[in-house]
Amino acid sequence: MPEEAKWYVVHTYSGYENKVASNLEKTVENRNLHDLIPEIRVPTETVTEIKDNKKREVERKIFPGYVLVKMILTDESWYVVRNIRGCTGFVGPSSKPIPLTDEEVAKLGVETRQVEVSYGVGDSVHITGGPLEGFVGTVTEIDSEKNRVRVTVSMFGRETPVDLELDQAEAVD
Repeated sequence: MPEEAKWYVVHTYSGYENKVASNLEKTVENRNLHDLIPEIRVPTETVTEIKDNKKREVERKIFPGYVLVKMILTDESWYVVRNIRGCTGFVGPSSKPIPLTDEEVAKLGVETRQVEVSYGVGDSVHITGGPLEGFVGTVTEIDSEKNRVRVTVSMFGRETPVDLELDQAEAVD
C-alpha cells in the first residue's frame, strides 16, 4: 500500500461540487477514513463583479463539475469516493484513476509551499535561474504569497527590474 496520499480529480454533476465534497467529508468522518482520505477541495477563486454600478466579491468555482480529493488509493477509498451521490467517477481511464503529477498540483495551486528566503529588501542576491542567471542584483520587493521576488539588475549602465520566483535568487555572502 502506498504511504503517501496523492491528489485525484473526481467528476461530479454540474452544480453538485460542494454537496459531493460535504457528503464525502461526512462519510470519511463516519467511517474514520482520515488516514486514507485526508483532504477534499473544491477549487474556487474570488472575483470582483460589477453589476448595476455596484462592486461585489463573488466566489467562483475554478473547475465546475470537479472536486479534488487527496487520498491513498485502495479498494476501500476508491469505493467510498465512487459511491458518493452526485459523483460520476474519477478522471482517467475507467478502470484506474490517475493521480495528478507534482507539476499539475503546483500549477493548480492546490497545495501552497512556503519558500523560506535568506534575503530581504535591499539585500544583494545572486540570480540562480531564469534568463539572467549568473547576474547579481538588489532585491526591491518580495511577494511570498505569489512566490515572487523583484530584483533590480544593472545592465549596460541601466537599472533593469526583473521578476523571479523566490527560489531563483539566493543571498550573496
